[in-house]
Amino acid sequence: MSQAMKDFLRERNIHEVECVIADMTGIARGKILPKDLFLREGEMRLPKSVLLNTVNGEQPNNLPYVGATDPDMICVPDLATLRQVPWAAENVALVIHDCQNFDGSPVGLSPRAVLRRVLKMYEDRGWQPDVAPEMEFYLVARSSNPHEPLAPPMGRSGKTESGRQSYSIDAVNDFDPFFLELSTFCKQHDLGVETLIHEAGAGQMEINFTHGEALELADRVFLFKRAVRETALRHGIFATFMAKPMETEPGSAMHIHQSVLDTTSGDNIFSRKDGDASDLFFNYIAGLEKYIAPATLLFAPHVNSYRRLSRFMSAPTNVHWGYDNRTCGIRVPNSAPINRRVENRVPSVDVNPYLAMAATLACGYLGMTQGLKPSAPTSGSAEHVHDQLPRNLEDAIQRLRECKPLSEMLGELFVQAFCEVKELEFATYSRVISSWEREHLMLLV
Repeated sequence: MSQAMKDFLRERNIHEVECVIADMTGIARGKILPKDLFLREGEMRLPKSVLLNTVNGEQPNNLPYVGATDPDMICVPDLATLRQVPWAAENVALVIHDCQNFDGSPVGLSPRAVLRRVLKMYEDRGWQPDVAPEMEFYLVARSSNPHEPLAPPMGRSGKTESGRQSYSIDAVNDFDPFFLELSTFCKQHDLGVETLIHEAGAGQMEINFTHGEALELADRVFLFKRAVRETALRHGIFATFMAKPMETEPGSAMHIHQSVLDTTSGDNIFSRKDGDASDLFFNYIAGLEKYIAPATLLFAPHVNSYRRLSRFMSAPTNVHWGYDNRTCGIRVPNSAPINRRVENRVPSVDVNPYLAMAATLACGYLGMTQGLKPSAPTSGSAEHVHDQLPRNLEDAIQRLRECKPLSEMLGELFVQAFCEVKELEFATYSRVISSWEREHLMLLV
């Protein structure tokens, strides 16, 4: 246990420490330890199988991935992630842990380890990714009945939103108490939140993050989701990161802006000295074009994710690219050469941030190292293209299983395990009889 960590806990009079890891779904798992026990132990042990939970708490056959004895792994705290929990009633700290085997090697099933694996490949080339996520989410009225459709919450005005309020300042201000407290929590939690806007859907908001190193941003997104949900509960509403929570409203995305820096000079390798786009920039785009489709399971990891990926609903169904073209799955924003970047618009906000970051960077890396060439940029609307991405979870599972280059980058054992977790989720979902089936089939067929 480092002295810096001990000083942090002492100076803030911390009583308990939330020791967390992210499972494959992105759910926080771990233990809450008294401060003295945390300091004395210096690490946490959890079963490796914890990483394999489905979103509804089931697990596939663990034998091929963790062995017959369901062994422990060692979870080591990362000092860089140590924070105080601002909404806790007492002085509570939180720290994200890395998962290790007993020989000190990383547990390849851990999403954080998957991202570290990809970043190590960049580091070996003298590159450092620089990313900035944009996160959309909905505020909804509290409901305890999952069979009832979600609805926008009531704001300060005493009314709910009845229409779409894109970029409306007044619509955001209607939830001022919520956003003021969220802003305070994000600042205290060191989340680096930059911009707040009202998105297209009723009760849909968007938060942008300051750009930075990919692992740090994934940590911040992981913690931000919890901060939003906790703040919403304090204000009598729910916040949801479902990809498509309401059938008549747009879905929610986590767009990822990405560039790559030279680790020696700090220069953006997407731009040449004269300011023009570099060959590596176009190679990166070509990698996204080729590999986003087989990587879609990591960008759209739930059955609900594919309800978002539909035409004319502000979500891409293609892997075309274009300059400042939001109808494309891959957008190049207008920028100065120093800030030249690519935006991946395919990921839904329901992703595991570590895996979404790892996947999009893996696609770009493969494009650069394979010297791929992109298609011509799309200058008009790409809304008519709707057959380039998997249409459902089952299709996405098959596409990822068949992509050897992505498996080699992310780890073959991880890809096999992730696909099996998602197959179990799909099988569980497929047993559910929906209200649509009861309404249209019960008495008519």
